[in-house]
Amino acid sequence: MKSTSILAISLFLLLSSCTNAQRPGKTPSDKDTPKKNVPAKPAPVRAFAPNPSLFKNHLGINAFEWDFSDDDNSFIPVGRKAVMRSFGGFRHYMDWEKLESNEGQYTFNPVHSGGWNYDMIYEWCKSEGIEILADLKSCPDWLQNTYPEDKRNAENVPAPYGLDRSNPASYVKQARVAFQFAARYGHNKGVPRGLMSVYTKTRWPDDPQNHIRAGLGYVSYIECDNERDKTWKGPQAHQSAEEYAANMSAFYDGHMGRLGKNAGVKTADPAMKVVMGGLSDPDVKYVIKMIEWCKKNRGLKADGSVNLCFDVINYHAYNNDYLPGGDATVGKPPERSQAGKIADEFVAMSEKYAGGTEVWNTESGYDLNPKSTQRAIAIGAKPALITQADWMLRSALLYVRHGIKRSFFYMLDDFDAKSTTQYASAGFAEGHIKRPVADYFLQAKKLIGNFHFIKNMNADPIVDVYSLNDRKIFVMFVPDEKGRKAVYNLNLGDASSAKVYTLVPGANSMSSKIVAAPKGMLNITLTETPVFVEPVTSR
Repeated sequence: MKSTSILAISLFLLLSSCTNAQRPGKTPSDKDTPKKNVPAKPAPVRAFAPNPSLFKNHLGINAFEWDFSDDDNSFIPVGRKAVMRSFGGFRHYMDWEKLESNEGQYTFNPVHSGGWNYDMIYEWCKSEGIEILADLKSCPDWLQNTYPEDKRNAENVPAPYGLDRSNPASYVKQARVAFQFAARYGHNKGVPRGLMSVYTKTRWPDDPQNHIRAGLGYVSYIECDNERDKTWKGPQAHQSAEEYAANMSAFYDGHMGRLGKNAGVKTADPAMKVVMGGLSDPDVKYVIKMIEWCKKNRGLKADGSVNLCFDVINYHAYNNDYLPGGDATVGKPPERSQAGKIADEFVAMSEKYAGGTEVWNTESGYDLNPKSTQRAIAIGAKPALITQADWMLRSALLYVRHGIKRSFFYMLDDFDAKSTTQYASAGFAEGHIKRPVADYFLQAKKLIGNFHFIKNMNADPIVDVYSLNDRKIFVMFVPDEKGRKAVYNLNLGDASSAKVYTLVPGANSMSSKIVAAPKGMLNITLTETPVFVEPVTSR
């Protein structure tokens, strides 16, 4: 059975930890009148580089283990499976407490804090092609208890109270649980069994017993905590860039093996990728300072590159109308926010300082509550529910266009749909029922999930080109929030017609129709909802 208190506490901590990446802008009216069709004017076209990342890699979701069950944790209900199939990735908010509810006693299947079966959940995701990012976060109770009573919080720095936060050895306890997780769920079947540990005692008669299992191959990515740059939980929860780099060095490889044979992800599975905890404030200077720490404390590799303590750079960004010195009042569509600018800054920083290390965005989203400062708005006759779907899918398309390699969105279920608190009503589903945004993700995953971005042909309306072998699909829409439409003449080359795919709320697949393209030209009216156009060549 699920614990209501566990769910509420975990979700509250997440809501209080999310942050914003915003763009100055005018607050739109919730009753903006749709504009008349306007012929598209030529817009400057930026030369975006092709992105080899498959589009399904940008359809990730943030969720918990309890999102895979109802009242019985021993199986995944059909309805839960149907919802999760909408996504290409699962960022698992995984509390350290679940794996090690008592110090040194590791449990996985079932975990002794809550009773969820991680083996079952991960195996199913693997079988469905849903990439797992396990985000090991929060301090277990036994670690919190090392702090003075008035300073205890699950989001404290993951080291016992009083230790030197700039010393990687202070984080050895977290590095050890990371080793156990990577040894079990990574790809290295040769981990010495003598270094692996599970707590074999059961909680009650007939309770399933935990057993050591090595190299299951279910998980390829693990994230070191979440938003360690946070400032709103007090100094005991904030890490400077240098302190977090020391933390990650322990987590990554036991600080180059110095913390023992059972500490660090890479010590257990050299192939598992370690993802930097998503930054709440998307500031590249924080990452640059981490890189400088690595250069000083981890040195250089044989090829002259910095021996980094991470394989992926990660940040969070929620887009709204925030102005310096003021407060956000409403969500903004990705193209009219700082989303592209921030992505460009991170990709450029990675190229300059980190050898082109992959950059991910693992949190972004919009609320549905009409009083939230992070809400998606109703536009003319279009309800906020559809605007949320439009903006989320367009966010994924933007991140691909700007060179981000994976994207995850916040989050599967609402914390409280009636709450006006930002991020509380950003859910993609309600239990077994998908919202339109999940429908859109599923439909896009089915159509272009295995395609990758080739180029952008036009800025307004946006015309992106995706490719898979000899297939080509154009993704087209108006990047606005006013109900604006635009007519565009698309050159299809030798094609005599096109198959036009349209997103359908409440359905599992897009609708489609064949449209004539005289002399290879398709005249199409575009809206703020993406459409997908595939040339049809006569054989």
